[in-house]
Amino acid sequence: MAQSDTVDRILDAAEELFAERGFSETSLRMITSKASVNLAAVNYHFGSKNALIQAVFARFLTPFTETLESAFDDLEASCEGAPPSLEQTLWALTESAVSMPQRNEKGISIFMRLLGLAYTQSQGHLREFLEEEYSQTFGRFMALLKGATPQLSAVDRYWRIQFMLGATAFTMSSSDALRDILQTKLGVETSVQEIAARLVPFLAAGLQAEAAIPTLISKPSVA
Repeated sequence: MAQSDTVDRILDAAEELFAERGFSETSLRMITSKASVNLAAVNYHFGSKNALIQAVFARFLTPFTETLESAFDDLEASCEGAPPSLEQTLWALTESAVSMPQRNEKGISIFMRLLGLAYTQSQGHLREFLEEEYSQTFGRFMALLKGATPQLSAVDRYWRIQFMLGATAFTMSSSDALRDILQTKLGVETSVQEIAARLVPFLAAGLQAEAAIPTLISKPSVA
């Protein structure tokens, strides 16, 4: 078996199992069994489970960020010095994601599930890895969002970006199930590209909504 084939089989198995079970619940033996390789092969190619988790993310994110940087270059050139609009920025991100060559039809949904797990499970090494490797590209994205929403305070912008990420992760990670429900309930077929097209204006509207002043609701006093 060629080395590249072995690596791909390990990554494919790890990606699927991590998305199904989570990082902590997936053992290296589960991965080697699914990939039909021995433990020595995982240790040889990756060295550790943490390094394998990072490699799963890098396999998607490295080509994605290269595509995204090019999309941002084109966007800023087309705006001729004017700041890109919020929808233009979100479109650049979304189109870069859905246009990526996929190893299988569930590629985006699996990756978005993994991205959600990176936030919800204790994987400090992974967050450090993502910040170290991809901070330039995603810092550029955040700068474009800030330029397109000057009316927001830093706190409002922070929370709205988190809400945007949550809505995106849920929608794209559940895209297969959502498409099946739409087909069953309404008899309508849709594609991942169409889902993304519907998602972008929703996200843009949420990010630009009028800021609300939070109020504290006091508990009723007990007599």
